[in-house]
Amino acid sequence: MKWIVRNFKFPESHYFLLGPRGTGKTTMLKQKYRDALYIDLLLPDQFRTYAARPEHLIEIVNGHPEKSVVIVDEIQKVPQLLSAIHYLIEQQDGKQFILTGSSARKLRKQGVNLLGGRAAMFSMNPFSAGELGKKFDFDTALRYGLLPVIYFSRNQTASLDAYVNLYIREEVMMEGLTRNVGNFSRFLEVASFSHGAQLNVSNIARECQIERKVVESYIGILEDLLIASRLRVFSRKAKRQLVRHPKLYFFDTGLFRSLRPVGPLDRPEEIEGAALEGLVFQNLKAVLDQMDTASELSYWRTRNGNEVDFVIYGEKLFTAIEVKNTGTIRPSDLRSLRSFHDEYPQAQRILLYRGKETFLRDEILVMPCRDFLPNVENILMKR
Repeated sequence: MKWIVRNFKFPESHYFLLGPRGTGKTTMLKQKYRDALYIDLLLPDQFRTYAARPEHLIEIVNGHPEKSVVIVDEIQKVPQLLSAIHYLIEQQDGKQFILTGSSARKLRKQGVNLLGGRAAMFSMNPFSAGELGKKFDFDTALRYGLLPVIYFSRNQTASLDAYVNLYIREEVMMEGLTRNVGNFSRFLEVASFSHGAQLNVSNIARECQIERKVVESYIGILEDLLIASRLRVFSRKAKRQLVRHPKLYFFDTGLFRSLRPVGPLDRPEEIEGAALEGLVFQNLKAVLDQMDTASELSYWRTRNGNEVDFVIYGEKLFTAIEVKNTGTIRPSDLRSLRSFHDEYPQAQRILLYRGKETFLRDEILVMPCRDFLPNVENILMKR
């Protein structure tokens, strides 16, 4: 795979780096810390060793006093190691511990606070368009997503299918997260129809013919595996009645396409619209995770149907973004952003579309999505 410099500011203290498999955590860390003591819990022999005797990590670290950086890959495989790492942090001076993970479930159950608040938490996302620079291809990203293991693959379709089958379903099986893999596979397909839409658990349960509580647990699994997230409603100082249901997004638009069934009754524009919105979501999330300013990503929807796809709110940012899967802009396309401005006149407003021109209309910046994505941070910070 081609080497792409990631927009990650490496801390000097201990930290967790969490993200789905295939996002490039290990590749980036090995490139940065070439002389680190590296422990890979995906290797069967190392997994067996540390699962049986977590305290062996103490012996290994003490046996390599020359190693100033210790990396434990996929820490959730043996969360008992957190106690040993906590002990080493208390005892060792000058060593940095870096822990990667692709699931938050076991870490949360064991208690990440075992490290006494000594380790910060960071996220690793798929490539952003800005990271790819000249290697970013809008059409490729929209069709296959931005996962490093997929983006530069010679057979992207086959790689996506393998990713879904070998990672998501087998990860669920291996971790024993659900007893009925068939139900979970059916749930994944049905949930793909909610990508970029309001999440209605009851409807999904009815479509899957499984209990609502089971669907809620499945959504929790997706979030724990970091492959989907819920986008909350922006409601600060709201004057109008708003909907309360969150929206659901898979972490990569290529993954969404691979999960989403396609049949003769499906309209292509529905899938394309959801894929485009998802591509914007994952790029916004990736950029916001790496920016110095802490900002929340949400969406806004009133009871009467006015909706803004994304609202970025923080100390330095307040931006409303609408995404339209169209090549031309009609007056009605600006209605929701106008409504948002009536309630929040302080916000910057951007409308993204599939056309080629950038222009300002009613103080709304209208620009091509393919031009926005590589320049997200600069555009957001330019007010």
